[in-house]
Amino acid sequence: MKQQGKQRVRGGGAVWAVAITSMAGFITALDNLIVTTALPSIRKDLGGGLEDLEWTVSAYTLTFAVLLMFGASLGDRFGRRRLFAIGLAIFTTASAAAALAPGMGELIAARAAQGLGAAIVTPLTLTLLSAAVPAERRGAALGVWGAASGIAVATGPLIGGTLTEHLSWQWIFWVNVPIGLALIPLALLRLDESHGPNPTLDLVGTALASGGLFGIVYALVRGNTDGWTSTEVLGGFIAGAALLVGFVLYELRAEHPMLPMRLFRHRSFSAVNAASLLMFLGMFGSIFLLSQYLQTVGGYSPMEAGVRMLPWTAMPMIAGPLAGALSDRIGGAPVVTVGMALNAVGLGLWAITVEPHVAYTHLLPALIVCGIGMGMFFAPSANLVLSTVRPEEQGIASGANNAIREVGGAIGVASLAAVFSAQGGYGSASQFVDGLIPALWVGAGAVALAAALALLMRRQRKADSSAAGLAAGSAPAGAVAN
Repeated sequence: MKQQGKQRVRGGGAVWAVAITSMAGFITALDNLIVTTALPSIRKDLGGGLEDLEWTVSAYTLTFAVLLMFGASLGDRFGRRRLFAIGLAIFTTASAAAALAPGMGELIAARAAQGLGAAIVTPLTLTLLSAAVPAERRGAALGVWGAASGIAVATGPLIGGTLTEHLSWQWIFWVNVPIGLALIPLALLRLDESHGPNPTLDLVGTALASGGLFGIVYALVRGNTDGWTSTEVLGGFIAGAALLVGFVLYELRAEHPMLPMRLFRHRSFSAVNAASLLMFLGMFGSIFLLSQYLQTVGGYSPMEAGVRMLPWTAMPMIAGPLAGALSDRIGGAPVVTVGMALNAVGLGLWAITVEPHVAYTHLLPALIVCGIGMGMFFAPSANLVLSTVRPEEQGIASGANNAIREVGGAIGVASLAAVFSAQGGYGSASQFVDGLIPALWVGAGAVALAAALALLMRRQRKADSSAAGLAAGSAPAGAVAN
C-alpha cells in the first residue's frame, strides 16, 4: 500500500533531508540567472541573434512555470522520492546536453528539458523536507533550504560570469552534472518514499496552459522579425489567448483542477498574483538586457559584470529579513507596495542615467535601489499569498504564485527584448543604448503598475505563522508544498 503523507526517513534523518533538498533547490534556482552573464559569450560562440538569446532564457523559465504544479502532482501519484530522483536525472542529463550543444537550437531544446527537470524537482524539495523534519525543527530547516535558493539567485550572475571567463560558458551547465549525479543515489538511499493524498493528474489543464503561454511568448519573440501583423505572429497571439481562456473555463469545471479558480475570488490573492507577474516581467526582462549591457557596452568581462550586478541580485539577502520583520509589525501589503515602487524607481534611474560611456559609479544607485526593492518584495509577498487561503490550500496557492512569477519572467524577457530590438540592436554601443532605454521604461512601467495593484491588497497586521514558515524558503525559483 502507498504511504499517505507519513515518511520514515532513513539513517541520518533530518540532516540528510535538509542537505539533499537544499542542494537540489540550489542548482535549480541557480539556472534562473546563471545564464545571463554568459549570453554575450554564447552569442559569439554559437551565433544567433536576440531571438535565440531570448529562448535560451525563456525555454527554461517558461517550461518550469507551466509544469511546476504538474510536477508536484506527479510526485503525489507516483511517489515523491522516485519522481525527485527522476527529475534530478532529467535536469542533470539536460545540463550535460546544454554544455555539449553544437548550436543554438540544441541549446534551447536542452534548456527546455532542464526546465522540465526543475519543475519536477523544485516542488518536491519542500514536500520531502517538510515530511522528514519534526515540526519543532521545521522552521530552521526551511530557513536553510530558503537560504540555499536565495544564495543561488543572488550569486547566479557572478557564478555564471566567473565560470564563463575562467573556463568557458559551457561550464555554467557542466557545474550541475556532478552535483546531480551525487544527489540521485543519496536521495534514493537516504529518503523514504511517500505519496500525496490527491494522486490525480490534470493533463488537459497542463496542455492548455502550456500551449497558451507558448503561443503568446512565441508571438512576442517573433514580432519584430516577422512583423506584428504577420499571420504567424497574430496566429500565436490569438491561439495563445484562446487556449488560456480554454484553460480557465476547463479549470472552473474540473473535479481536480491544477489551478483552482476559486482562489482568485479573494481580492488580495488576485492582487498579489497580478502584481507578482508584473514585478517579474519588469525585473527579469531588465536583468536580461542589463547583464548584456555591462559586457557589450561597458566592456566588462563576464566575471566583472557578475560582480557589478551583485548590488541588485544580492541585496535581497540583506533587505529580505528586515522586510520580513517589518511586515510582522505593519503588515505585508505596505512593505510589498513600497518594494515594488522602489524597483520602478530604480529602473527609471537606470533609464535616465545609462549611456554608451557612463561610469559604473553613476549606475550604482539604481542597482542598490532595485536590490532593496526586490528584497522588500519576496518574503512579505509569499506571506500575503499564503495568508489568503485555508491551510490545506497553501501548497497549491504557493505553487500558483511561483508559477505566475516565472510566467512573468518569461513574458518580460520576450516583451522587453521586443522593445529593445525595435528601437536598437547590437550594431554599436549607441545602438544598444537606443534600444535599452525604452525597454527599461517599459519595465519600470510594469513594476509601477504592480505597485498600484498592490494597493488593492487588504492590510493584515501579522502573517499566519505557517505562512511565515514557508515564506522563509521563498525564492524566485519558487516552490510548492503539498
